[in-house]
Amino acid sequence: MNEESAGVRLDKWLWAARFFRTRSLARTAIEAGHVRYDEQRPKVSKNVQVGAQLRIRRGQEDFEITVLALSDQRRGAPEAQRLYQEHADSVERREQARLERRANRMPQPDGRPDRRDRRALRRFKTGD
Repeated sequence: MNEESAGVRLDKWLWAARFFRTRSLARTAIEAGHVRYDEQRPKVSKNVQVGAQLRIRRGQEDFEITVLALSDQRRGAPEAQRLYQEHADSVERREQARLERRANRMPQPDGRPDRRDRRALRRFKTGD
């Protein structure tokens, strides 16, 4: 892990910690306000410090983490997970949201509708 005294840019750290696939995606998320640094909206070039609290919104997931180490190099997932520690309540909320999304998922129809299904759809659309 490459630890610098001045810190690492936020977009580079998010990329190295594998929250985003590219630095460009990390930059876009920061500029869109999906990343909070110590409860403030940071700039892309903000230097990350050990002990900082980050809140990251990625898709439908919210991560609340504490920075444990700095790195500006992207390594394997096990090494990247050593850069931060996710809060226990954050893990629990993400798991609960995942289960709710799974429970609310609409069943998909099996293939193309047959004659009876098409007639039922037509009746439904016209209100007959």
